[in-house]
Amino acid sequence: MGLAFETNERDEPRLGLIVLQSDETIENEFCRMIPSEATLHVSRVPSADEVTPETLAEMEHHISASARLLPLPARFDAVGYGCTSGTSVIGIERIGDLVRSGTTTRSVTQPVSALIAACAELGVSRLAFLSPYVGSVSSRMRAVLAENGIDTPLFGSFETSEEALVARITPASILEAAVSLMDDPAAEAIFISCTNLRTLDIIEEIEARTGRPALSSNQVLAWHLCRLAGMEIRKKEFGKLLSDNS
Repeated sequence: MGLAFETNERDEPRLGLIVLQSDETIENEFCRMIPSEATLHVSRVPSADEVTPETLAEMEHHISASARLLPLPARFDAVGYGCTSGTSVIGIERIGDLVRSGTTTRSVTQPVSALIAACAELGVSRLAFLSPYVGSVSSRMRAVLAENGIDTPLFGSFETSEEALVARITPASILEAAVSLMDDPAAEAIFISCTNLRTLDIIEEIEARTGRPALSSNQVLAWHLCRLAGMEIRKKEFGKLLSDNS
């Protein structure tokens, strides 16, 4: 027999996230940061196994379709595109247009805009920059930051183009690289670029050993998404950016 039921409008904060097909890290780290009162919906975008300016540019043709795979009835407070290097190649404004063409959302962000907002929040304009990628990819990301008033006087990279390898770089290796890069006092903070790097559990130790803020792609993107949706992440164990909200 048919059973009666009632419906109501869902009014919890709604966040959307478009994740690269090759990304093995971002969802786990996001689940540990996003406040419990929010609902997070995830879609994926086709991406290549090799990271080059050409393969990153190719994602432009798929972002709208990926956004359309988010729940159609939902009206999002904010949607994020989870690729730092892809944003630097495709462009901040273009990413926003593509996401909005596929779903309904008040705000769109990605790790580049999130980093710029985080640097403004912390009063930082000179970053040490740690990248997993080859020079042609890393140089474009640094140029976009320079265009937005953020200098990267210290730079280091693991110099790989293989996404599967990036996802398997140990947090201990990232920690030691970050601390080594910050031996030079020229930078006010460090940014660890790439949503596929496992950074969340080492941010606090980097800050303890260097005395300066540590930022990562996943950390700043989660923070900015929540800020755009009118929420704060209060997770002191994930660095100064999040503990300052407490």
